[in-house]
Amino acid sequence: YMTTLELLTNLNSKDIEIWADGDRLRYNAPEGALTPDLRKELAARKSEILALLRQNDTVTSSASFPLKPVSRDGDLPLSFAQERLWFLHHLEPDSAAYSMSRRTRLKGVLSKDALEKTYVELARRHETLRTTFHPTDGNPVLRIAAEPNILFDAVDLRHLPAVEREAEARRLSEEDARKPFDLTLGPLFRVQLFQLEDQEHVLHFNMHHIISDGWSMGVMAREIVALYTAFIKGKPADLPELSVQYADYAVWQRQWLQGEALEAQLTYWKDKLSGELPVLELPTDRPRPAVQTHRGTMESLALPMELTDALRAMSRREGVTLFMTLLAAFKTLLYRFSWQDHIVVGAPIANRTQVEVEGLIGLFSNTLALHTYLSGNPSFIELLAKVRGIVLDPYDHQQLPF
Repeated sequence: YMTTLELLTNLNSKDIEIWADGDRLRYNAPEGALTPDLRKELAARKSEILALLRQNDTVTSSASFPLKPVSRDGDLPLSFAQERLWFLHHLEPDSAAYSMSRRTRLKGVLSKDALEKTYVELARRHETLRTTFHPTDGNPVLRIAAEPNILFDAVDLRHLPAVEREAEARRLSEEDARKPFDLTLGPLFRVQLFQLEDQEHVLHFNMHHIISDGWSMGVMAREIVALYTAFIKGKPADLPELSVQYADYAVWQRQWLQGEALEAQLTYWKDKLSGELPVLELPTDRPRPAVQTHRGTMESLALPMELTDALRAMSRREGVTLFMTLLAAFKTLLYRFSWQDHIVVGAPIANRTQVEVEGLIGLFSNTLALHTYLSGNPSFIELLAKVRGIVLDPYDHQQLPF
């Protein structure tokens, strides 16, 4: 037996759109996707589907709540995600755990002046790069500097022996990455440019997570290329002016996420997170420490193209995304080493549900708790079907701050 939610999930995987039009149920489907059996199922469950769609509209009706510029007079609130980072910063004010640093090698002729102007213009375009955070009557507020103030430090290492330059650039950049930010003092964004050879540099930048996220890195990369190219050519950059800024989003979020919309999100997640939540017990080489540390690292690997293509093909056959397939594989791995059949994985999500914020630098990301039950020794294909359901449903309730 397939529940109504599972039926809608199945339709979604087949690119079949279903929506309510008053008391009528409408659809848009690829040719041949809506089989006679599915049509009968839709007709039989019309009332249930309409009720579920209307409930979902209440949860996700943020799109109908306009995001628009607000006055900059007076104090401005933090977004819920920024408030989370503010809290964590005050738990460990000397920690650099939430600093986001990147190091990039640049080869070829480089104009330091054009590069510095690029970062200044980037901060002019994005208010979040000019933002600081201040306690006021027990609650933090954000303040936006009128003019950009980027810390751009150009360091020439050519006076050192050639074999030492690389190591010195790494040492200085790692030293900067470990240096915490003071959220009340700007800027929360630092740039270092190390010159190794006449036409070889290492660019290092560091910013606090409270003003940025993973998606923002892509926005920054695109705009830096466009701005630097424009300064070199002496022409205006081909970048549109931003219709809203991050502070507008923070106000919008707090105005929308209250009352009925908030209650609908809370009800869903209270149900999902009720009861005793499992603690993953992996057989690690040392016991879990009593006090959390940040002495971690990353392990990366590249999957062969043939395997990647095969995984994509299987995902299409099963009506799931590649993310769902890889998540199912990861859950299988965790099950193999823990033998626990209830596993919760935290998955970061971009959480940019409004088109106006897609081109902004700022902290929008959220975390979803994805539950999976592996009891009954399911096959991998059966597990994939479960994972599809447990991914799509939380994504519809992604706007409640973690």
